[in-house]
Amino acid sequence: MHGEYKVPGGKLVVVDVDVDVAAGVLQRTRVAGDFFLEPDEALDAVNHALDGAPLDTDAAGLAARIDAALPEGTVMYGLTSEGVGIAVRRALAHATDWTDYEWQLIHEGPQAPALHMALDEVLTAEVAAGRRSPTLRVWEWGAPAVIIGSFQSLRNEVDPEGAERHGIEVVRRISGGGAMFVEPGNTITYSLSVPEALVQGLSFQDSYAYLDDWVLGALGDMGITAWSQPLNDIATDQGKIAGAAQKRIVGPDGGPGAVLHHVTMAYDIDADKMLDVLRIGREKLSDKGTKSAKKRVDPLRRQTGLAREAVIGRMIGSFRLRYGLADGKVTDEELARAQELARTKFTSPEWTARVP
Repeated sequence: MHGEYKVPGGKLVVVDVDVDVAAGVLQRTRVAGDFFLEPDEALDAVNHALDGAPLDTDAAGLAARIDAALPEGTVMYGLTSEGVGIAVRRALAHATDWTDYEWQLIHEGPQAPALHMALDEVLTAEVAAGRRSPTLRVWEWGAPAVIIGSFQSLRNEVDPEGAERHGIEVVRRISGGGAMFVEPGNTITYSLSVPEALVQGLSFQDSYAYLDDWVLGALGDMGITAWSQPLNDIATDQGKIAGAAQKRIVGPDGGPGAVLHHVTMAYDIDADKMLDVLRIGREKLSDKGTKSAKKRVDPLRRQTGLAREAVIGRMIGSFRLRYGLADGKVTDEELARAQELARTKFTSPEWTARVP
């Protein structure tokens, strides 16, 4: 069995492992990768520590076995014991890799907020059904909006008078997480609709960092040192720049499905308007380590010095260089289904206020 895991901010870990089915243990484990590890014998210690581990040992348990076996003074760079454990779990789960797929890009003109919500649901369901290849969709906003998480209280998150005053539409998405304040030209939003197999063997938390890793690389190429901040933020030393959310969609007949992972990045922001529309309490601000909402999100415009279109172009170029990316589009059938879903679900008071 073969498994790979790119340690967020680190290097690639590759594991090839056999199993003794009768004994229910790992055997003949071989760990490799482009990491740095000293001394040389530490690699043999890692392999021997994994051999004999019960097949149901989780990543943390595998990491503990490795840590206990490492020679004194071992130095790891671009590698962690838990990263090796995750690679083993992905091997046992028959996880796939980014390069196993033919990725498709969708980047179309501005669309209504409710239609974006519907497209996320429809396209991810198509990936789950095997009718669409894994897709990177870059959004263009047709109107300003507040997007609330699937489980958020509408009245607790949004000031209706502020939203009306600024012409802000409020829609609810299918994923969890917090509210997003977006304005055309000030926000960069993208979705990944990926087969569940891509994140097999990862915990829910680890899947966020794994699916965000490519964009951290893209930001790095633009001179921004960014990292994943659990559970679902992307941050720099100057503040939060993005937030992610996910939704799992079950495949046909309950089989393997797909994961929707979407990210909203702040390119520029009118913080006063945001505060006039969103009810951001002191407790929510304090858990981000800030006292002012204006400091919570540090726009990409200032950090990159690039136009929004240039940032998006570099992000797409980085993804294409890493994994390949063919230009695609929403099919007529997918669009028709999304338009119907936007009309019947995402603009309906029943859905938007389902958590009053």
